Amino acid sequence: MLPSMAEPQAAGAKAEGLSKPVRIGGSAAEATLSGGELTWRASGGGERVSLELESEVLGVRVDGRVLKVATFGGGDEAAAAGRSSPSSRPVTCGGGRDGGGGRVREVVVEMESEEAAAKWGDAMRDRLASLGRPKRLFIIVNPYGGKRGGRKIFQTEVVPLIQAAGILYSMQETKHRLHAQEIAHSLDLRKYDGIVCVSGDGILVEVVNGLLQREDWNTAIKIPLGIIPAGTGNGMVQSLLHFAGESFSVYNAVLAIIRGHKRPLDVTSVVQGKTRFFSVLMLTWGLVADIDIESEKYRWMGSARLDFYSLLRMVSLRRYNGRVLFVPAPGYEGFGDPVEQITSCKPDGASTGIQGDTSNDFNDETCAYTGPSIDEADLEWRSLDGPFVSVWVSGVPFASENVMAAPEANFGDGYLDVAIIKDCPRSALIGLVFQMKDGSYVKSPYVEYFKVKALRIEPGMRVGSSTKGGIIDSDGEVIARGDGSHTGDEIEHLMAYGPPIQLTVDQGLATIFSPR
Repeated sequence: MLPSMAEPQAAGAKAEGLSKPVRIGGSAAEATLSGGELTWRASGGGERVSLELESEVLGVRVDGRVLKVATFGGGDEAAAAGRSSPSSRPVTCGGGRDGGGGRVREVVVEMESEEAAAKWGDAMRDRLASLGRPKRLFIIVNPYGGKRGGRKIFQTEVVPLIQAAGILYSMQETKHRLHAQEIAHSLDLRKYDGIVCVSGDGILVEVVNGLLQREDWNTAIKIPLGIIPAGTGNGMVQSLLHFAGESFSVYNAVLAIIRGHKRPLDVTSVVQGKTRFFSVLMLTWGLVADIDIESEKYRWMGSARLDFYSLLRMVSLRRYNGRVLFVPAPGYEGFGDPVEQITSCKPDGASTGIQGDTSNDFNDETCAYTGPSIDEADLEWRSLDGPFVSVWVSGVPFASENVMAAPEANFGDGYLDVAIIKDCPRSALIGLVFQMKDGSYVKSPYVEYFKVKALRIEPGMRVGSSTKGGIIDSDGEVIARGDGSHTGDEIEHLMAYGPPIQLTVDQGLATIFSPR
């Protein structure tokens, strides 16, 4: 059973109607704690200063007769105390990534007695707890992702903020592939109010898969998940912050978790025969998958590798035979052609787990989640025939910090956004690739963009070749590969290239911390 976040609701009433003479910044003042707001005015007159607990206060500490109120001190939303009050002071905190960070500031309130300080501290903490803020977090740090900065980001940018917020935490670093999946599968969730990943998107995907492989998956998957960018793509963080109108930064990502706001997150079951795994971001086949995966050999170039390899791939453009079948969302029935009959693709006794060593797949876990229940015979399927340049299926707006794959995607609407390119001149394709940065590429006449409830890919060979297929990757990991390109140390892929791969959405199955 998960920890309850509803218990403190009634306690917030304690924060009403407290008023005391205090000293702030060494000067006498009259302070009031009422209606979720701490206000004060210097004795004898002066400017009234206020702090709204929900939006401006990180946490509260009591040290004898002194009340230390940590406030949001920067980023997109500077705290009122940090802007206007001489009684606040900065507290050392790492700067946010990409210039969007800020400092924690502290308002020091000296009360008349220890009892008064304790009473006010308890009242403010109760009020903050009533907002659903987490008290205990389990944090998974990937020290190997992206530029290998996960450990430093955690120590310098995450820890100071969550300590200032009074949040207790346990931290564990990942040691190998699928380690986060194993952790989530066995973690005692009763001890925590959320699981936070300091990583790229891949660790979050592992956690979701680990939770859904538990016997108690139906309650386990409801534990709030958080993500702090420390990887290569960081599409989920960018999607969450962009959706709330906030800039991309570690600082803003951490504050989203501290504030405790949550939103439902769709989970997509990806199934082929008896194999399945669960996705929360995207699946690609064709041009985008080729660029994402094959450019790995140019990783030494940094983020420029994607632009560089995009140009290479467009000079030698590939097209893939195959078919895409889908159940359109309401309003998108005009895409494709109707399908009279479709062969069932239900996961009969499906095994679970993302690609990797089969010893980690928990294939014998018969009580694990088996995916959403749908009656395929009652669905109206439609199809698009290839050849295809690119097929891109997204559950959230951004595929990475700088690529908006699906500008109309939502987190909990129960649909996947699909962008398909079939025929496109090379000259136009170059423009489309650069328009992917802001999502405007979907307006091109060469792009078919629509929403679906379920989708099936039947991948074929590359046009002009009877032996080479393509790459299908999901959330940045290869799940099927038919191009004959394998390295000696490459693990066996989860699925085969050729047989149908079906995606079905379970609306709002998971929960994720969100800025609002």
